[in-house]
Amino acid sequence: MKCLSFVVIAVAMVAVALLSEAPVAEAATCSPTELSPCIAAITSSSPPSSLCCSKLRQQKSCLCGYLKDPNLKQYVNSPNARKVASTCGVPFPNC
Repeated sequence: MKCLSFVVIAVAMVAVALLSEAPVAEAATCSPTELSPCIAAITSSSPPSSLCCSKLRQQKSCLCGYLKDPNLKQYVNSPNARKVASTCGVPFPNC
């Protein structure tokens, strides 16, 4: 049960981190839970869904904030999270 809770929290954190830099034309409310559709892609090698990519684009402006959060950084900065961002065409931020 602890492992499942950890995975859910980790995925939420990754999702938040990836979505932190939304396009300026679209104001995003920074919420790591918005990236929950990306959990499977971040925790495994499965490709991201179109919903994941959409959420990631919406949260793009929040990514630097997620990277600065010690609770989220390890998930957002993971190799799989970077791969998901790249696959979705979302540039990984240089913060």
